[in-house]
Amino acid sequence: MGSSRRDFVRQLGAGFGAVALGQLLARDQRDQPGRLDPKLLGRRPHHPPRARRVIQLFMNGGASQMDLFDHKPELFRRAGQPFDPGAGVRVEAPTSEPGKVLKPPFPMRQHGQSGRWVSDLLPHLAGCVDDLAFLMAMRSRTNVHGPASYLMNTGSLLPGFPAFGAWVSYALGSEADNLPGFVVLPDTKGLPYNQRGNFSAGFLPVAHQGTLVQAGAASPIPFLSPPASVPSVTTAASREGLELLQRWNQRHLEAQDPDSRLEARIQAYELAARMQLSAPEAFDLAAETPATRRLYGLERASSEDFGRRCLMARRLIERGVRFVQVWSGAGGPTGNWDNHGNIAKELPPMCLATDQPIAGLLHDLKARGLLEDTLVLWNTEFGRMPFAQSSEGRDHNGGTFVGWMAGAGVRPGVAHGESDEWSWKAARDVTTTYDFHATALHLLGLDHERLNLLHQGANRRLTDVHGEVIRAVLA
Repeated sequence: MGSSRRDFVRQLGAGFGAVALGQLLARDQRDQPGRLDPKLLGRRPHHPPRARRVIQLFMNGGASQMDLFDHKPELFRRAGQPFDPGAGVRVEAPTSEPGKVLKPPFPMRQHGQSGRWVSDLLPHLAGCVDDLAFLMAMRSRTNVHGPASYLMNTGSLLPGFPAFGAWVSYALGSEADNLPGFVVLPDTKGLPYNQRGNFSAGFLPVAHQGTLVQAGAASPIPFLSPPASVPSVTTAASREGLELLQRWNQRHLEAQDPDSRLEARIQAYELAARMQLSAPEAFDLAAETPATRRLYGLERASSEDFGRRCLMARRLIERGVRFVQVWSGAGGPTGNWDNHGNIAKELPPMCLATDQPIAGLLHDLKARGLLEDTLVLWNTEFGRMPFAQSSEGRDHNGGTFVGWMAGAGVRPGVAHGESDEWSWKAARDVTTTYDFHATALHLLGLDHERLNLLHQGANRRLTDVHGEVIRAVLA
């Protein structure tokens, strides 16, 4: 043969998006349905699910709980005084020296029949509190961004483990043949801490890793269409090349020991071609009404980016994507929820960017009947300290933080757990990351103890050897 398989793949690469393999590969050479192999997609639920799909909103950097949701009068009474929790407890901060007690710089009020406290920085979300279940005493095992983000996203402090969305994709698959099971919409400013490690498939089949969609780009998924600079890439030429490549891939797969990477590559090519038919429509917001665009805050520069991605998330779950993750904030010292320098200046723009889009998403899902079987999650990797860093910022705090969930199977208008009088440590009904994952899996019909995979002699699962379902937030 005149050229190697690798050379052929390299030369053909520009043409993968030029042909709709949804038609060409609707049935493979073995005359089987042209969809991802059910063995790779996963299994059936363990029990009747309340939720069919998930939208997770992740606030990258450590959103400040006492400045958003966790009202603590003690911070106002002791503002400016040395922080002293009593009993001779040693107080430490991970990246600074503990400062004076810092009161929230913005008013916080009670809202809804549930009377939940919400900062004035989140006026739109405040109108939704009776649809939310708050986890008021979440706790992380670390206060370092990388490990904490891994813990919230993969259940492990270490890299190399499958993401939450990858486990869900592995267990339940996608409801659509022409879109992935797990889609990630990162902040247009960049990827979060850990980069792609937060949405890796780890030791699960590679087909379940998060598919990154760059919402702000002219082409949200690169290489889905051939570049204009390559006019020689025609449908007919791509068809012949892809059919030949499929035969080579299959021959190589049969000659080797089982290798999920090659199988995933074959399936990714097929899925990419099917996506050429469906993805452009899924990502095209032009068909949305002006009222819907206003609902998500697309007419405002401050919220247009996050609003666009929230609207995309709704469109994707409507079309069968199982798990969509929407990120707010890139990695780095600024432009996210990591407000070390000045809470009064750094927190408002993050809230302004996300408040209306999140409330709009909840209202839209509810109006369309989608909230009945869609689980919406709001998370961050840890919280902030009740005392000042320098004079006006807050340092990392794994001791307590806040998350919330809404939608399918969630008891609305409740709050579970409580932090201490400072919002320094989780004090009552503590929620670990393992409990959170166990609860979300439970709502999807999955037993977190039974969703596992034997890997290198260990029976691995998202919740490690921990986790309890939080019954108090279940409807």
